[in-house]
Amino acid sequence: MRLTRRALGPFVGAIAKKLEHYSQFQPSSLTIQQYLDFGRIGTAATSYTFLKNELMVRLANIMQEFSLLPPKLLQMPSSKMVSNWYCESFEDLLKYETAAPSSENINAFNDQLQTILKRHAHVVETMAEGLIELRETDGVDIASEKGIQYFLDRFYINRISIRMLQNQHLVVFGNVLPESPRHVGCIDPACDVESVVHDAFENARFLCDRYYLTSPSMKLEMHNAVDKGRPISIVAVPSHLYHIMFELLKNAMRATVEHHGVDDDLPDIKIFVVRGQADLSIKICDRGGGVSRTILERLFNYMYSTAPPPPRDGTQAPLAGYGYGLPLSRLYARYFLGDLFLVSMEGYGTDACIYMKVDLL
Repeated sequence: MRLTRRALGPFVGAIAKKLEHYSQFQPSSLTIQQYLDFGRIGTAATSYTFLKNELMVRLANIMQEFSLLPPKLLQMPSSKMVSNWYCESFEDLLKYETAAPSSENINAFNDQLQTILKRHAHVVETMAEGLIELRETDGVDIASEKGIQYFLDRFYINRISIRMLQNQHLVVFGNVLPESPRHVGCIDPACDVESVVHDAFENARFLCDRYYLTSPSMKLEMHNAVDKGRPISIVAVPSHLYHIMFELLKNAMRATVEHHGVDDDLPDIKIFVVRGQADLSIKICDRGGGVSRTILERLFNYMYSTAPPPPRDGTQAPLAGYGYGLPLSRLYARYFLGDLFLVSMEGYGTDACIYMKVDLL
């Protein structure tokens, strides 16, 4: 296991033993129903007792996998920074390993979770910078690329689950206010899908207008096959659905503007939302010129992007560049048993299809 001295300091031996211990356990698999039930009837003490152990298990598992990355990637400054953050957070949580679930300890633990969330806020961008640094210095061979792809899928699904656990605890048992009174933590038992789609579209359109001074419009069709004429709502984490829609709409807008030009009348982006018995299906159709099958196969690869890298000064939110939008969106879809895939017609456009299970209870 490779662990950086900067993060571990004088506690190398003790920390390493704890990492080895917690990495032997498998993370708990939680359903959205379990999140809802515990959010409604659980206690702060029970959540604290479970969460402090579960987070250390998840952190230890992913930190152990860091040692399987190519040594040159681990030596990149940005990769070292991410590794340090994980080591620091594991050490922070160890303070509560044997601490009783008193009100004082729970409050301190909640403050610690807030610190960890802030520390890890830019993990995705920083890890992406590590890959850019590696490409610019040594390049990446095919074997290493496959290993990195496998690691990053596991790394980011682990990150999604850790942040879900932390946010759920802080909203239900901490001082973080829910987005809506009907929410159970981060989960909306009746998520208004149309509202999420509109929010994602308007924010993606704002970015597109900022970069290109123009943007395509949206044509939205909603079909509720189960309860005809009624709005479509499902049990969901709205922020996850928003993330998926926002990333896909950014891609669709960029492709449309760059294919047709800023001076042309831009074709609408068409969105179809269908609520069936088992699935919520969303299809985003653009006329952005599409891509070849060769490129399509690489779009979910973290090492590939059709756009130039974003500026590193952090002054602007990039419309594209890291190449992480699609693979991360697919992980968000899969987190609660959904999926995401693309169908493209080179020379015409691309359809992005999202599936989310309706019955997660």
